Amino acid sequence: MTSPQQTPEPHGHDHGPSHGAGQGHGHSHSHGPAAPVSRHLRKVIAAVLIPFATAVLVGLAVLWPGGAPAHERTGVGFDRQTEQGRVVAVEHVDCKDVNAAQVPPTGDTSTPEGREAVEAQQGQCAKATVEVTSGPEKGRTFTEIVQPDAPRQLHEGQGVVVAYAPDAPRDLQYSVTDVNRKVPLAVLAGIFALVVVLVGRMRGVMALIALVASFLVLTFFILPAILEGANPLVVAVVGSSAIMLIALYMCHGLSARTSVAVLGTLISLLLIGLLGSLFIGWASLSGNTDDNTGLIHGLYPSIDMSGLLLAGIIIGSLGVLDDVTVTQTSAVWELHQADPGMGPRALYRAAIRIGRDHIASVVNTLVLAYAGAALPLLLLFSIAQSSMGTVANSELVAEEIVRTLVGSIGLVASVPVTTALAALVVSADRAEGEGRPGAGGRKPTAVRGGRRRRAK
Repeated sequence: MTSPQQTPEPHGHDHGPSHGAGQGHGHSHSHGPAAPVSRHLRKVIAAVLIPFATAVLVGLAVLWPGGAPAHERTGVGFDRQTEQGRVVAVEHVDCKDVNAAQVPPTGDTSTPEGREAVEAQQGQCAKATVEVTSGPEKGRTFTEIVQPDAPRQLHEGQGVVVAYAPDAPRDLQYSVTDVNRKVPLAVLAGIFALVVVLVGRMRGVMALIALVASFLVLTFFILPAILEGANPLVVAVVGSSAIMLIALYMCHGLSARTSVAVLGTLISLLLIGLLGSLFIGWASLSGNTDDNTGLIHGLYPSIDMSGLLLAGIIIGSLGVLDDVTVTQTSAVWELHQADPGMGPRALYRAAIRIGRDHIASVVNTLVLAYAGAALPLLLLFSIAQSSMGTVANSELVAEEIVRTLVGSIGLVASVPVTTALAALVVSADRAEGEGRPGAGGRKPTAVRGGRRRRAK
C-alpha cells in the first residue's frame, strides 16, 4: 500500500509553476542533485566560506615561492645529475676477468661481505655497453658491469637512467642508476584515466582535472615554499586548503552540500594539526630518520624537519578526509530528500549509522596502508627478533604510529562533525521553508498526503 502513495510524490505537478521558485521538496526526489537550500542559508554558508577562501588566496600570495632555491649538487642519492641512456650491447664474461668483487685481503669468508665477494667472483657477469642519449655528451658510450646476483639486470635495447659525475675520472663519470620506466607508467596512467572517465563520465573528467590541479599546487607551491624556508606547517595548511577547495568544488559542484563537506574537512584538518603538533613534540620526533631526510637536512639546514613531518601528516590525511566528509554530507542530504519531515536529531542518528560503517573500513585502510609502506622496515625488526616495545619505541616506527593514529582520530572525528553540520543545515532550511507560505515546505506535502488518505 506504500508504493501508490509515493509514486506521484516526486513530480508534484499539482503545485503549479510557482512551486519551482520556492525550492520545494516535491521536485527533488526525481532528480540526482539535492534541492538547493534557501537564500538565507546560502548567505550564512557564504559568510563562513568566503573569508576562508580569501585567507587561502592571501596565504598563497604571501607564501608563493620564486622557485626551488639552487644548491651545489652533492652527487648523493637523488641529488645527482642524471641523463637518459640506452643499452646497446650486453656481453657475458667471467666475473674474475672484470674484477667484479674483491675478496678480503685476509681471505676471511666468514662474514656476509666476504662470502658475497667469493660468490660474485665465481659467476658470469654481464658487461653492458651503454650509450648516453641526452645531454651535452649525447652519443658517448661507457661500460657497466652487472654482477649475477644484482637485483637489476640489463638487456640490449633497454632504456636506462645514468648518473653523471663531472668531477670523477673520465672513465668513471657515467654509471647506470636506474631503468627507464616512463612508458609503462604512462600506459598505466592512461588506463587509469580511461577507467575514471568511462565510469565517472563528466564527474570523472572533473576529478582528473582536480587531481592535476592538486599536483600543480604541490609541485609549484608546497615543495618550493618549504625549500625556501617557510614554516612547513603553515605551508601545508594553506596548500591543503587550496587543494581541498579546488577538488571538492570542482568534483561536486558549487552547492551548500559541498560547502558543508568543506567545513567538516577544515575542522578535521585543524584537529589533526593540533594533535600532530602536540604528539610530535611530546614524543620528541625529529623527522630526520633516514638517508633522504638526512640529505634534505644537510642541503637545507633551515628546514624544520619535525614541522615537515607534521605537514606530511596533514597532506596525507586530506585525501581520505574528503572522501569521508563528502559521503556523510551526501548521506544526510539523501535521507532528507527521502523523508523531508525528519528533524536534525533523527537525521543525525540515521546518518551516523552509515558513518560508523565508513569509520571501520577507513581506519583499517589507513593502518594497512602505512604498514604496507613500512613493511621492509618491519621485516628488519622481525629478523633482529626485537620485542614489540622496542620496535614501537624506535623513531622510524613511532613516526608511523603517530602519523596513523593522529590521522585516524581526525577521520573518526570528521564523521560526527560533518554529519551534525549537514543535519543542522538541511533542517534549518526545512524550518525556514515551512514558515513561508507556498514555499514548498511540509504544508503542501501534508495536503497531498491528506487527499491520498481520504481517497483510500
